Amino acid sequence: MATVDVTAENFNDIISNNDFVIVDFWAPWCGPCKGFAPIYDELSEKYPDIVFAKVNTEKEQALAGEFQIRSIPTLMIFREQIILFSQPGAPQAAQMEQIIEQVQGLDMEEVKKDIEQQQADEAAKQ
Repeated sequence: MATVDVTAENFNDIISNNDFVIVDFWAPWCGPCKGFAPIYDELSEKYPDIVFAKVNTEKEQALAGEFQIRSIPTLMIFREQIILFSQPGAPQAAQMEQIIEQVQGLDMEEVKKDIEQQQADEAAKQ
């Protein structure tokens, strides 16, 4: 699967309608972004069941601001609409594959239970 360009208009649809989405926040003038692009494209072909999305932070400043993107490239991984990974930098292909495999291996029912418990703990403190 090729990468998908994301805008503020289609972001929610992409995240809501796909179980596994990796988002690359990038800009055309960013050297590390240009260096990472071929790796990202290659991985999108290797993992056709994952949506590889790209947000051009120059064009989508509001979207980048919403996610508090301060450094590019920044990668964010969503599974079942939950952000499970967010990190600036351009990982090597092998590092990226390890991250993908770790996220694929997560038991999402356990993740949801953990989130619910954290939210309950926070509510109890207030």
